[in-house]
Amino acid sequence: MYRYDEFDERFVRERVAQFRQQVERRLDGSLSEDEFKPLRLKNGLYLQLHAYMLRVAVPYGTLNAKQMRQLALIAEKYDKGYAHFTTRQNLQYNWPKLRDVPDILDLLADVEMHCIQTSGNCIRNVTADQFAGVAADEVEDPRPTAELIRQWSSLHPEFSWLPRKFKIAVTGAEHDRAAIRVHDIGIRILRHPETGAVGYELIVGGGLGRTPMIGKVIRDFLPKDELLAYLEAVMRVYNAEGRRDNKYKARVKILVHEIGTEEFRARVEAEYAQLDGPTINAPEAEVERIARYFAPPAYETLPATSRILDDARANDPELDRFVEQNGFEHRQPGYVALTVSLKPIGGVPGDMSDAQMRAFADIAERWSFDEFRVTHVQNLVLPHVKLDDVPAVHAALVAAGLATANAGLVTDIIACPGLDYCALATARSIPIAQDISNLFASDERQRDLGPLQIKISGCINACGHHHVGHIGILGLEKSGRENYQITVGGDASEAAALGERVGPGIDADQVPGAIEALVEVYRRERQGAETFIDTVKRAGLEPFKEGFTAFVGREHAGEPA
Repeated sequence: MYRYDEFDERFVRERVAQFRQQVERRLDGSLSEDEFKPLRLKNGLYLQLHAYMLRVAVPYGTLNAKQMRQLALIAEKYDKGYAHFTTRQNLQYNWPKLRDVPDILDLLADVEMHCIQTSGNCIRNVTADQFAGVAADEVEDPRPTAELIRQWSSLHPEFSWLPRKFKIAVTGAEHDRAAIRVHDIGIRILRHPETGAVGYELIVGGGLGRTPMIGKVIRDFLPKDELLAYLEAVMRVYNAEGRRDNKYKARVKILVHEIGTEEFRARVEAEYAQLDGPTINAPEAEVERIARYFAPPAYETLPATSRILDDARANDPELDRFVEQNGFEHRQPGYVALTVSLKPIGGVPGDMSDAQMRAFADIAERWSFDEFRVTHVQNLVLPHVKLDDVPAVHAALVAAGLATANAGLVTDIIACPGLDYCALATARSIPIAQDISNLFASDERQRDLGPLQIKISGCINACGHHHVGHIGILGLEKSGRENYQITVGGDASEAAALGERVGPGIDADQVPGAIEALVEVYRRERQGAETFIDTVKRAGLEPFKEGFTAFVGREHAGEPA
């Protein structure tokens, strides 16, 4: 993983010292809240519904044990004993006191972390596939590219005051595990179909929120050494022509939509042709230096199977279930990547206690080459576990309360903080997720349903990615009550699609029953081993709309659902 140099250390420390002075001026009244707001946002500090919230950057989701222990210390000392992992592969503290934030930032700097560009109208944290570097279907590890973009975009003088926030995601695999088509810029590493050279597919104009859109391809193949100059051209067109009169229409997706993909592409290409590429693109030596930081760990030469693991699975149904559901095939024989779910049945999606964080740090340090990943679905990944070590890892996860075997299943729910925390929210998300999780708690039910992604947002800003959930839930306010709209058919993969509403909004207490009704439609309509999303795409939305309408009718008639 990337290592700070002397410049990084000095830069971050200077930023902390500056913000400490700004906080002191806010506390003594020298700065009003309006004057302080742009300063705190530059340091990842939000004012939420009940308290400040601090968002910590986790570039491309990669962390080590030392960093996790420091994050646990901060949670214990300055928060309420937990932290929250987000859909941006970041981490948030929901209860820091303003006077303590500079001390928190100093502690983060001690372990090469910060909160810069986690908020504001700038290029945010660059995200990547959580299985980067280990996936068998990968053309190339996307993290060196993500790190290159991070360095280029950090405090870029031209792009620090964009029309709106800007998000970039990178994947190196054919199967999209980074949701690149719903980002402002999505980048896929691929090989040229004729020459075999490695380059990039560039997708622009994706995004969710109040106007969800799937991104459009503007370059089928871009040579690797031209990436930064091309990104510079995209950003210049957006920065110059993106709307600043209406924040709801300020994202690049609106610009692409209003002028059309072909015209946007033409403007980018014209800007690109005028740029002096060699002065913008990173020198080959620098690209190679960055890539060396992501060299594979010192794997042992091992057989592709493990008798130790096979015997343990035969004698331990819980271990067998965990490996089956949370294991991910590793490109290195004798190893496996393990998803560690932060979605215990009835729990708060994405939350982790300080004790769990310390226990997990020990596990990653001992059994995963001191490395782990944060996923954009609010889970963690141990990317490099020997098959022989899986039983011991599982036992340690069980002891820490982190062994829920539900990765990708109906209880692996994405949920934003919602009205419990967020000042922008119009409805609760967390209690809805908990109710659905408890409803489908049975392992047997979850196995029967197979892969099924439920995503919940507490307002139209869509931080829970509900638009691309196989089942999406959007909480709104209607006549003083929380009201929830249900969508079906969303997909965040390479076959990206936006879900469609199946009927009118319903009350909070009706949501679990509505989800169960949709699930029963799937069970009735599926053919063979079809997944939920496969059935939706084959059968269409009509059966699900009918099932939802029947449920609502029974509810209105006062009949049991």
